[in-house]
Amino acid sequence: MTNVVLIVDMLRGFLEDGHNLYCGDSAREIIPNVKRLIKDQLDMGAEIIYICDSHKPDDLEFEMFPVHCVAGTSEAEIIPELIEYPGYFIPKQRYSGFFNTDLEKKLEQIKPENIIICGVCTDICVLHTAADARNRDYNVSIPVDCVASFDYDAHNWAINHMRSILGVRLI
Repeated sequence: MTNVVLIVDMLRGFLEDGHNLYCGDSAREIIPNVKRLIKDQLDMGAEIIYICDSHKPDDLEFEMFPVHCVAGTSEAEIIPELIEYPGYFIPKQRYSGFFNTDLEKKLEQIKPENIIICGVCTDICVLHTAADARNRDYNVSIPVDCVASFDYDAHNWAINHMRSILGVRLI
């Protein structure tokens, strides 16, 4: 058994200034930590899976959030700082990495001992992916220095919720 690292939405649209849903300079501070996490986990034989927003131009999510990470645009690309690390890519169109994707099938093949989730936004896609993983009875860990959001209060609420309600292990 091995670990799986889910890297959620570490995309140019969220982590490069000038895009509609830029998470802010403070969110960029997690990038070195995520790089370290990936390298350490690869050295231990973990599988890396990039979970990436990849919306259609008329996605219904744009009724709630500004247009972002449209498939085929630079916003939907992994940030350059992480592109050197190998992994499996799963496009998604909703908050959870499980919704209408092949993530569940991929995890059934790997049979991970633990799922480690990092990325943005803590209170949206990280939270919903963690909840769906826990609802499938996976052990889930969140390295708190590897998640961020554009909303600091919501980030803290999500960390507490994942720990106290979902049973996620904070590392």
